[in-house]
Amino acid sequence: MEQSPDESVDALRQAVLRSWRDSPTRFTEDTHAEHDLRVGAYRDRVFVELAQNAADAAALAGAPGRLRVRVVDGELRVANTGAPLDRRGIAALASLRASGKPSGHQADGDAAPGATVGRFGVGFAAVLAVTSEPRIVSRTGGVAFSEARTRQEWDADEVPVLRLPWALPADEPPVPDGFDTEVRLPVRAGAQAAQEYVAAVEREAADVLVMLPWLVEIDVEGRLWRRHDDGAEVVLTDPDGGRTRWLTQRGQGCTWAVPIGEDGRPRPLGEDVLHTPTPTDERLSLPARLLTTAVPMEPSRRRVLASADSPDVVRALRAAAEAYPGLVRALPAEHRLALVPRPHFPVSDVDGVLRDLVVERLADDDWLPSATSGLLPGRRARVLDVDAPHLVALLADVVPGLVAAPLCGRDAVRAAEVASARGIGIGELVEAVGGIERPPAWWRDLYTELLAVVDRAEVELDELGALPVPLADGRTWPGARGVLLVEAGDAGDTALDTDLAALDIPGLHVAHPEAVHPLLRRLGAVEAGPAELLRAPAVVEAIARSVDDTMAGLDVTALVESVLTWVSAAGRAPGLGALALPTASGRRRADELVLPDSALLEVLHPDAVGDDAPLDVLDAETARRWDRGVLLACGVRDTFTVLGSEPGPDAGPEPDDELSVPDLDLVADEAWPRAIRLLASQPDTWRALTAPDHRLRDWLSAHALLAGRPPRHWRLPSATELAGLFDPVPDVGLPENLLALVGVRAELAVADTDPAHDAELLCARLADPQRTVSAGLVLRAHGALAAVPPDDVEPPDQVRTLAGTVCDADDAVVLDAPWLLAVWPADRLVAAADFADAPALADVLDLPLASDETDETDETTATVGSFAAWSELPAIVEVADLLGIGVPAGGVVVHDELTVAGTPVPWWRDTSGDLHASDSPEGLARAFAWSANRWSDRVLVERLLDDPDPRAVLG
Repeated sequence: MEQSPDESVDALRQAVLRSWRDSPTRFTEDTHAEHDLRVGAYRDRVFVELAQNAADAAALAGAPGRLRVRVVDGELRVANTGAPLDRRGIAALASLRASGKPSGHQADGDAAPGATVGRFGVGFAAVLAVTSEPRIVSRTGGVAFSEARTRQEWDADEVPVLRLPWALPADEPPVPDGFDTEVRLPVRAGAQAAQEYVAAVEREAADVLVMLPWLVEIDVEGRLWRRHDDGAEVVLTDPDGGRTRWLTQRGQGCTWAVPIGEDGRPRPLGEDVLHTPTPTDERLSLPARLLTTAVPMEPSRRRVLASADSPDVVRALRAAAEAYPGLVRALPAEHRLALVPRPHFPVSDVDGVLRDLVVERLADDDWLPSATSGLLPGRRARVLDVDAPHLVALLADVVPGLVAAPLCGRDAVRAAEVASARGIGIGELVEAVGGIERPPAWWRDLYTELLAVVDRAEVELDELGALPVPLADGRTWPGARGVLLVEAGDAGDTALDTDLAALDIPGLHVAHPEAVHPLLRRLGAVEAGPAELLRAPAVVEAIARSVDDTMAGLDVTALVESVLTWVSAAGRAPGLGALALPTASGRRRADELVLPDSALLEVLHPDAVGDDAPLDVLDAETARRWDRGVLLACGVRDTFTVLGSEPGPDAGPEPDDELSVPDLDLVADEAWPRAIRLLASQPDTWRALTAPDHRLRDWLSAHALLAGRPPRHWRLPSATELAGLFDPVPDVGLPENLLALVGVRAELAVADTDPAHDAELLCARLADPQRTVSAGLVLRAHGALAAVPPDDVEPPDQVRTLAGTVCDADDAVVLDAPWLLAVWPADRLVAAADFADAPALADVLDLPLASDETDETDETTATVGSFAAWSELPAIVEVADLLGIGVPAGGVVVHDELTVAGTPVPWWRDTSGDLHASDSPEGLARAFAWSANRWSDRVLVERLLDDPDPRAVLG
């Protein structure tokens, strides 16, 4: 005879009590087990566990379940539909170890109705976080658990609440209408805490509906959350009418789910946890949520059993990974990369294993849309690394394995590379299209797409340097640089096309008109107008070899005529000077020719012009046919020219400091005044003549001839301070400003550009005994020579002395100290105005210093001197006061009579640095002025020593 529910509950309770009495350790084990479940495995999982039980009940009943949450009289009440509680369920609830649910249910809903999730009946322990007096009321009866009643049966400080089941009170209200079971939890902390639990339930309701497919509705205090399955999509509706959609994919023992928007765009998850199907503590970082019943879990359902790399766990995770590409394929093609795991460190061991398995499947399974047709696995896929969908379409049959648009761009490459796909950059793209044959319009479309990505700064222009260009002759040329462009519709409209066809210039590449595009211009292609043709490398090269071609017997008439025509329209261009133009005897480079009526012919030497000469005269007929400006633009000379004032082969006009004037070395000796006037008459040559660097002036000063001598040999008539050293320039018909510009001397100076030669000229003039040079000019000239580097100067054989005479260099010394004047004759001394210049002057003239040649070994004094400090000499102190000079330290040795090597001297500085002076105003004045570093005041000091009157200073 079957027991009643109450009898069954009593029997279970008595059995537990007997086990505690028979084995006291069993009570302790039960107490500890329940404590661990309450504070550990099932903490914070009240609603999830109750919802799981409700889903199991619905699955057992084979009908979608509903769940209702209410707070009644301080109790949290959770009601559900589905299979009611039976004796086996009551036994499982009271066991803490065993489950009364039939095994075999799958979370994906594929199992037969009545199957349930879970194998351990311990999840109900989660209610102990809320109450110690839980009750379960069902259509078939119910059961209560009570900490208070358990203590009445068993005296202990702590007792297990869920081990002793009790019959429900006689007045227990029935299950609410429409529901089959209700869990009633008197909340320990009262009504306020109950409302907090309700708020927590509201936060978890949506996730619970996703996790538990057997639940279709959750009612929380009248607020409804509903689940609706629409094929592979799960649609959740919240109480406010908001809808959330989840795309799902079922696999063996698992379901993958990812939230999607109304437009089908996925909303990848950030960080999530493994769901079995309730949440676990195993953190995951995949874009989609995994719900599985196949992964072996610990009894708490918080951690995987054993370890993440155990065979059973890996087997279950591998099965889940095999289902993942199906979820990806279920998305629209443009959104599939959103479900590729982002590269970063795994957040758990399980995450690491699962990520690797998912990535492996994405690498091997077909899921990426091909640009041609079908699907591609990651390993065979190529993703264009610029965001250009139309470009993908153009390259579909060019690049094998190319992924279809819009899956392109750097972000797409980074995502796809995780699945072993490879990006294809612009460099590879350019290489891939090299050598292929396509219609010109196809190339133009390609250029349009590439220009767009260049303008968006996704590609550097340099990366397209080798991009092929279809030519008008049917060939394809690698790279746009140097290609000439003729817009479609222009062909035949001008004589330009005829000229190009007749020239037959190797290397002249003209793009097909239908392929002309702005990108080609930015890559170095040029418009095929006169200016661009003149600068085309092939034309420049043809011009450069035109003279050689003429000498080889080739006819360059067509080239010359075309070039002159282009110049007449476009003006100057690099390299035109090499054009072979006719002369009376043949053809010469244009820049070696002079116009027949050129003023230049009047100043050149007769031998400078002719068949074998440096220059020749342009054929008169050619000079008449073509505009003078056209011929000058080609380099034909009309006057002196300035190199660098016209464009060179590789650059524009150079700065003025690089300008130089050719052909000056061809000027006739007697024609220099006219040549100088010609230089001054033209703007370009005038700028060169007046340039700050003085290069042209310095050259003219050494090489031009005025009255048979270079300009640097003359002085300006107004430069009278140079009289004696330089003669005034004769009248050659040039104004003084032009004479100065060509190097006629206006002052005493050594030329910076050629100091050695200028120094030698200055030395020669000083050593000329026929010249009368003032003493001051000699001193200044020697000072100028001292500033010249001596290495390249040829020392003179004769030098000008202090006596104004000229003596042999072997007999002269350079004066380097004033006291030496007393022992050296003036006609052997060479001096500069500043004694500091003496060593440098000696180096330039290759002369010894007087101090090195003075022998003091016979130094004698007529009387023995006595040392006196300057501050002890009253006359010196008085003079220093009058002049405002500080009295220097040290002093002087005063002699009644001072001689050096037998020669009387007023003062002296010996080799040890001591000063000596005769007891005279002259000697003391010079010694004091030297010691006080006031040598220029020596005469005034001497005068004041004779007469220390302030009027001598003031007057």
